[in-house]
Amino acid sequence: MKPIDVQLSKADRQAIEAFRSQGAHPAREVNRAHILAALDDQVPDEEITAVLGVSRKVIWRTRSAYQEKGLDYALSDVRRPGAPQKYRPDHAEAEVAAVACSQPPAGAKRWTIKLLVETVGQHAGLTGINRETGRQFLKKTS
Repeated sequence: MKPIDVQLSKADRQAIEAFRSQGAHPAREVNRAHILAALDDQVPDEEITAVLGVSRKVIWRTRSAYQEKGLDYALSDVRRPGAPQKYRPDHAEAEVAAVACSQPPAGAKRWTIKLLVETVGQHAGLTGINRETGRQFLKKTS
């Protein structure tokens, strides 16, 4: 099945040429601009793949993004949400700070991050908290 050809409008072509020649842009965005320009010039996908070092999937996604939502959407990266938070920040930070302000357990002179995390990890809702997360919570509350 032959992919649908990309026909850039005159304004889009000028925008791509300006994008490619001016300013500092992330490499992915520059590659997408090169892909769109090559597709407009009827360059075969195999040649684009060989010259730019991108996969056919990248070419396909760039072509689809341009055809569905336009130039800005095709060139830029879409913001990604990231992983959901494991702990409620306000509750967890307060819990870690409260334990850090209390007396250390018997046999310890002061709280260490490791000891603090072990103690806080026994509280409901904070099981599995790691050393780095505990350290960041303490840093925010100091």
